[in-house]
Amino acid sequence: MKAFTQLKSFEGRGSMEGWLTRIATNTCLNMIRSARRRPELTVSDLTEEQSEFLDRQVSVGATFENKLAATELAERLLETLPAEDRLALTMIDGEDASIKEVAAATGWSESKVKVRAFRARKRMREAMERLLGRTVSEA
Repeated sequence: MKAFTQLKSFEGRGSMEGWLTRIATNTCLNMIRSARRRPELTVSDLTEEQSEFLDRQVSVGATFENKLAATELAERLLETLPAEDRLALTMIDGEDASIKEVAAATGWSESKVKVRAFRARKRMREAMERLLGRTVSEA
């Protein structure tokens, strides 16, 4: 709807696809920012299946038997990230976009994309360690 209402502002300097991608990206970022929530995931927030998955990962010789539980857990951890970090990580690691593609879609510099992805991975790792630490201490 935003693209349709702003069609007159399209100047034709770039591709229509890029222009639409930028509108979609900005709209999503604005929605996330308006929520102004940065929830922290705790073990008590996990489903029984996700808790069991974490327990298996903590135990010796654990494997990734249950990919569905791992995917759901990753999604829950992604929700705890700031919007820009989540966007960078999702595009790069989830959609296999290149740094250059993410920079073009978001309007960020390639340096900013790299920093965002690095920080997002670090925050994901820290969130997982906090969960694992709580799981280990509760056992």
